[in-house]
Amino acid sequence: MASSEEDGGAASEEKENNNKKRGKGTVATAWLAFYNIAMTAGWLVLAMAMMRFYMQKGTHKGLYRSIARTLKFFQTFALIEVSLIRTSVIVTGVQVSSRIFMVWFVTNSIRQIQNEESVVLFLVVWTLTEITRYSYYTFNLLHHLPYFIKWARYTLFIILYPLGVAGELLTIYSALPFVRRSGMYSMRLPNKYNVSFDYYYCLVVIMLSYIPLFPQLFFHMLRQRRRVLHGEVIVEKDD
Repeated sequence: MASSEEDGGAASEEKENNNKKRGKGTVATAWLAFYNIAMTAGWLVLAMAMMRFYMQKGTHKGLYRSIARTLKFFQTFALIEVSLIRTSVIVTGVQVSSRIFMVWFVTNSIRQIQNEESVVLFLVVWTLTEITRYSYYTFNLLHHLPYFIKWARYTLFIILYPLGVAGELLTIYSALPFVRRSGMYSMRLPNKYNVSFDYYYCLVVIMLSYIPLFPQLFFHMLRQRRRVLHGEVIVEKDD
């Protein structure tokens, strides 16, 4: 009898734990769905704002300043994403941090380059990429993923990634003369901290870092494409 009561108690406790896990899973799924819907909507707003600006003005000059506030909000909000994912943390971390750097410490900080065509290039690429990516996550969470969205998520990057990288690199390159002349974000010796930092050379190093990083990110996506679209079993190192 005692054994039967203990078994019944254990079964009841296990059932309660399972219910708690299901409850937590439902909350987590709802939060992820809300986050991805909000990000999809945010980048759609940016896309419409860019199209409306160009249709009204007939030029790209002034475009960045017109959308800067919205862009900074949604791109910075993407930091949450690093804490939400369980796989490919390094890949996501690199992508998010590099974009935040481009927004806050390059384009937003150096007004002289905001009208460069390269800025428009990476903005258009980012917008198309994020609308596709967050739409994919949203529909996938809701278990109603159209094939076109899945195909676009794992195909458009073949063109968009290189174009986006080109836009970012050209923008940083165009910023170098202004950074060198102004000495912005740099620390010269002597100073009370006895530390020297040159933002100009920091940007040069960042540009050079694209050489090893871009192929890794690009081929990571190619492997994911083969796995998702063609059903190949891909064995990757844990990120």
